[in-house]
Amino acid sequence: MRPLAAWGRFVYRRRWLVLLVSLLAVGASIASLLAGGDLRDVEFRDTESGRASQLLRDELPRPSGAPAVATSSFVLIFASNEALDASDPRFIAAMNAALDPLRADSRVVSVVTPDAVPPQQAAGLRSKDGKRALASVTVQGGTNAAGQFFAALRALVRSDSVDVLATGNVPLNHDIDTALEADLQRAELVSLPVAFLLLLIVFGSAAASLVTLGVGVVVILGGIGGTFALARSTDVSQYALNIVTLIGLGVAIDYSLFIVSRFREELAHGANVEDAIAIALATAGRAIVFSGITVAIGLAGMLFYPGTFLVSLGLSGSIVVAISVLYALTFLPALLAILGPRVGAWRLPFTGRPSRRRLWHGIATQVMRRPVPVLLATVAFIALAASPFLGLRLASADATVLPPALESRRGYDVLVGEFPGQDQSGVTVVARFPDDPLSTAHRAAVEDLRTRIAALPNVSRADISPTSGPHVAVLTVRTPRTAQSDDARDLVRAIRQQPVAGGEVLVTGGTAFDVDGIQYLLERTPVAIGFVMLTTVLALFLLLGSVVLPLKAILMNVLSVSASFGALVWIIQQGHLANVLNFTPQSI
Repeated sequence: MRPLAAWGRFVYRRRWLVLLVSLLAVGASIASLLAGGDLRDVEFRDTESGRASQLLRDELPRPSGAPAVATSSFVLIFASNEALDASDPRFIAAMNAALDPLRADSRVVSVVTPDAVPPQQAAGLRSKDGKRALASVTVQGGTNAAGQFFAALRALVRSDSVDVLATGNVPLNHDIDTALEADLQRAELVSLPVAFLLLLIVFGSAAASLVTLGVGVVVILGGIGGTFALARSTDVSQYALNIVTLIGLGVAIDYSLFIVSRFREELAHGANVEDAIAIALATAGRAIVFSGITVAIGLAGMLFYPGTFLVSLGLSGSIVVAISVLYALTFLPALLAILGPRVGAWRLPFTGRPSRRRLWHGIATQVMRRPVPVLLATVAFIALAASPFLGLRLASADATVLPPALESRRGYDVLVGEFPGQDQSGVTVVARFPDDPLSTAHRAAVEDLRTRIAALPNVSRADISPTSGPHVAVLTVRTPRTAQSDDARDLVRAIRQQPVAGGEVLVTGGTAFDVDGIQYLLERTPVAIGFVMLTTVLALFLLLGSVVLPLKAILMNVLSVSASFGALVWIIQQGHLANVLNFTPQSI
């Protein structure tokens, strides 16, 4: 590719200028990173449950006395160190003493305890065995905002006579964000040294390894900075940083390895530095440009899921891939132009020897001599690895994604297992009318709807909410089934089949979001996969000038992706290695 060769010569002649511009770009990325951005959980909007949820926010009036700003809540579960009953005055006094600092904090809107509510309501705030009690704490700000000061509030609640567990939306989301951040840091701390050791083995030179790893680091900085910049203009999922780090490091090292290896080969064959850079970019550079295009095409498939968190993952991933290609064609060749033959400095003994090359050459030769047996054995192994994929079950994440030892997870397990009604789930039904839902005809229609829903299987009770909007009436349905169970999903589908005279029935809630999200993905995935396959074939055809090779590449990708999903199902859903990896088996 002559333009890339010419670009390589330009970089060599203007290496200090190119390096300076690259470093300025790195500085801009660091500035964007330090400025931060609001990464949040992005819900599915273009679904029935999403529309119903938005309709409730738009139509329902603010409760009397409710604060003008958004609020969120969490619960604190108390248990006596002396095994006192939760109704014992000493237990109540100790619980209230622990809660007094919260009540005095300006960020806390209200604290509700069993001793401060009517007896019928208090029963729901005490465990089935009467040994635990919970306090419901409402704080200022939404879940994300409250998560920023939750740790400070939690530190205020201390007692020598009662044990305390915090759980609920705020602590669970706080712990998920904290776990993601810790996982990200752990991945960087582990992957960077491991990558450096592998590069030492490949290059046999500490200098070449450091150059390649350095490109990976600046690409990660650029990707994270770009992600935060994106977050300041649109919704970006908190999972985007994990995608950026993993893809950015892998792709950047991969691309840099190609160029550095080819550069060193040309130097070894007698080329000068300028020619070596030009040839490296014309060959390896051409390959990484098309590789970057194909990776970006794969990530662009996520754009077929508008209104979901997948769009932000696709955009963030595409940003870091583009940055990887950019730095591989600018920052890296500028460094190589400055270092020249010194890129092979600090050679290590017993690495990069010809015997290692003969090893891989020998393996390739043996495979080519017996292609059919090797192909059959390989495909059989991949098919076996992919077989668990047939049992894939999709579901939204819940508290069980957290390690069992975390406080919010332990509190969740206690709440669900020991408090009355907490092991049930709810479904919210919205009856929308063109006019006043409180008219005589519409009230009768809503009551008829409630009666039919109450008669459905797995319904504990169905109630009409006393709060209504200008065009909506709301029904609350309780089921003894867990939110992610098949029975709860069947109930959502059954409710949606129920008509309401003169209006429309919409269903929302956790289970409804689960059902709609899965259906949304299944409907759009074939189109997304078709787009990725067709555009990948076109890109590879332009690169290779062959029809067979792109089709082979697509087939290999299908096999490898199927095997990867099979491994995920085998480990995460079926629970193999759960004890080793410390997680609870669950749907994907």
